[in-house]
Amino acid sequence: MRQVPSNRLKWVKWATLTSEGSDLRVFKPVRTLLLPLLICLASLMTGATGQDAAAPEVAPVGLPNVMDARVTQTRDRARLVIDLADKTEFALVSLSEPDRLAIDVRAATSTVPEPNVEVTDDGVIAQYQLEQAGPDRVRTTLMLSAPAQVQQAYVLAAFEDQPARLVVDIIPATAEEFAANVAKDFEASGAAVPVADASTPAGGSELPIATRPLVVIDPGHGGIDSGAEAPGGIKEKDIVLAFALKLQQLLIASGRFDVALTREDDSYLRLEERVALARANKADIFLSIHADSFQQPEIRGASVYTRDENATDVLDKVLADSENKSDVIAGFAMPRMAPEVVDILLDLMRREMRHQSYTLARSIVHQLEPSVALRRFPVRQADFFVLQAPDVPSVLVELGFLSNADDMANLLQGDWQGRTADALARGISTYFDGLGADE
Repeated sequence: MRQVPSNRLKWVKWATLTSEGSDLRVFKPVRTLLLPLLICLASLMTGATGQDAAAPEVAPVGLPNVMDARVTQTRDRARLVIDLADKTEFALVSLSEPDRLAIDVRAATSTVPEPNVEVTDDGVIAQYQLEQAGPDRVRTTLMLSAPAQVQQAYVLAAFEDQPARLVVDIIPATAEEFAANVAKDFEASGAAVPVADASTPAGGSELPIATRPLVVIDPGHGGIDSGAEAPGGIKEKDIVLAFALKLQQLLIASGRFDVALTREDDSYLRLEERVALARANKADIFLSIHADSFQQPEIRGASVYTRDENATDVLDKVLADSENKSDVIAGFAMPRMAPEVVDILLDLMRREMRHQSYTLARSIVHQLEPSVALRRFPVRQADFFVLQAPDVPSVLVELGFLSNADDMANLLQGDWQGRTADALARGISTYFDGLGADE
C-alpha cells in the first residue's frame, strides 16, 4: 500500500485492507451464486429439460414479473437490462456448443413484449431469447457471436418512474477465457454452497487487476467556500463531503483501490492545492465531486465533465513554482533533452490524459445511466481548473442541481446517495478493467 507523504495538507485514511493471507487480484465472482438457481441452470449443461429439474409445481408467492428486456452493445461491450416488477435473485452461467450465456431470475411470470430478438448492432451478442424455464424462474439466453465474459452483474431497486432492474455488463473474452468459464460454471453447478448475494459488489469486477490504483476524491468547496446553497441553508460543501465519504468506503470495501480525499472535514483548500495533492501522490485518477445550482429550476440530472480541449492552456498555473516542464515528464525525459522535444512530450502527455479522462467519464456515465437521472448529453466539457493536471486523468462529477426540487430531494436521500455512489464505484472499476484489457 502506498504511503502518504507528510505535508501540511491533510489526507484522510488510506485503504486499510492488507494482502496478508489473500490474493488482492481475486474478487467476489459473479458465478458464486444462489444454489437453487445454479441447480436449475445445471440442467442446461447436463442436457436435462426444465421438467427434469427439481422445481416446485407452483411459483412461491411474492415473486415478481419480468416486464421487459433489452440488449445494447458496441464492439467493446454489451449490456443486458431486465426490467422487473421488484428486486429478485439471479444466477448466470457460461455454456458452449453453441456458445452462450444463460441468466435465470427468480420470477413468477414474464410479460416481455418481444421474447426473441435478433441483435443488429455489431458486438458479441447475436440474439437473445426469454422463456419461462420453470414456475419460479425466467431464463434469458444470450447467443454469442464471439467469446465473451460477464464483467459485472447487479440488481437495482426501483426509483422515480424506473422499475427494478437486473443489469449485466458483458465484454469480449478470448476463446481460452470462455472455455475456462464454462468449465468453472459446470463445476460450480454441482457445489452445494449457498450464497446470499449474487451481485458483483460496487467497485468489484469479474476481472483481476494486478495492483491497487490510487483514487483521489475531491469534495468540492469547503470552509469559507460553501458552494451552491439551497433554501433552508443546505450547502453544497456538506452534501458533496458526505457523498465522497460514502464513495470512499465503497471503493475501499471492494479491495481494489487505495483511496484518499483532498479534505475529510469542513476545511478550505485552494484549487491549485487540490490538483497538487493528486499530482504529488501520483494519483491514478482524480474525481472532483460537486452539486450545481442554476437559474432555471427545471434543469436537473447528473453529469460528468472533462477538460475542454479548446480551453486556454494553463499548464504553467498547474505547475508549482519550484518545478519546470522537464519535471513533469521526469519518467520519460532523457538527459540533455532539447526543449522542443520536451514540449512534444508534454503535448503527447496532455493528449493522453484528455483521452483517459474522457474514457473515465464515459465509464462512469455508462454505470450512472440505469441508476439515476442524467442530464441530456451527460458527458460534458468545461475549463474547470481542477481538471487541468497534465499527468492525472481527471473528471468532475455534478451530482445534480440544488436549484431543482427533485434533485434536491435525491441529494438528501440515503437510498439515492447509495445508488449513485454504487454507480460511480462501478464506473471507476470498469475504467480500470478497460486499461487492463488494453495492455
